[in-house]
Amino acid sequence: MQFNNREDIIAITPLWKGERFPDGRPKVADKYLDALYNMTLEELWKPIFVAGYEHQFIAMNPLHPEFKEDGSVNRKLVGRALTAAYVPTRPDYYEASCNIAAAQGWSGTPNQWVVDKLTDRDVLVVDMYDKIYKGTFLGGNLTTAIKTKTNTGGAVIWGGIRDVEQMKKVPDVQVYYRGIDPTPIREFAMLSMNAPVRLGTDRDTAICLPGDIVYGCSGGVLFIPPHLVADVVEGGAKTQVKDMFGFEMISQNKFTTAQIDKNTWSEEMLDLLMEYIRTEPAAEAFRDLDWSKEYDAARNGDPNDTQSAL
Repeated sequence: MQFNNREDIIAITPLWKGERFPDGRPKVADKYLDALYNMTLEELWKPIFVAGYEHQFIAMNPLHPEFKEDGSVNRKLVGRALTAAYVPTRPDYYEASCNIAAAQGWSGTPNQWVVDKLTDRDVLVVDMYDKIYKGTFLGGNLTTAIKTKTNTGGAVIWGGIRDVEQMKKVPDVQVYYRGIDPTPIREFAMLSMNAPVRLGTDRDTAICLPGDIVYGCSGGVLFIPPHLVADVVEGGAKTQVKDMFGFEMISQNKFTTAQIDKNTWSEEMLDLLMEYIRTEPAAEAFRDLDWSKEYDAARNGDPNDTQSAL
């Protein structure tokens, strides 16, 4: 057994064909991470859900609110996932896991091992099995370490945190968590590093793989499979400009909400959208998008179309 095994990480992310980190995690280009800051949860969620990835979002508490009191954006969390899973301790396994870590050259406690492996723009995603009392994975010191390692990253902890006043003073780090408790972390052992992790309950569950792109907003956290990120960013941009156009068409009473909300638009509507994008200054950023798939669906029908878009 080995934690953070490169061959295992590559084996569970075979659809990613691009650059990888030395540990094997997919390395999605920074330009896509940058684009996500200007998109909403619903814009990003839709193309993932349509592609069959239905368990990628989990509602959680943010350390910092997404929006300031004046309505401006405070901070979102965007970065590449480095995952870890933990279990309740038992003497034999705890000793064995520490021996495995020592053989790999790691020192400190099991929660420190994973923080030490973070790099620029990483987000630590931890399944702490919803342990809050004595499950406080992060406090002031490790949050400071996350800032030092990742610059603009953060953490998603399905468990507890402590030293919240100290954590909030660490700049440019966002953390999502399940609960707050003053107790230090105790009685836990590492199950895996950079393997799949499950966050949630039986009724509300999300899965995250190493290298997934983490998008945290006021509602919770979305995990975007790396091989879908380029399509998700393009799909999100299309949703943005369709919404801009649709709001204007509804306010001018040119189209009904039923027409605008339909998943597949008619050629007439698409033609008007293209004219809007070409002439509207606010739509300038969307002029390089390719709409050939939308035109094909309008002409030939879309078997997956529904009356109301997702």
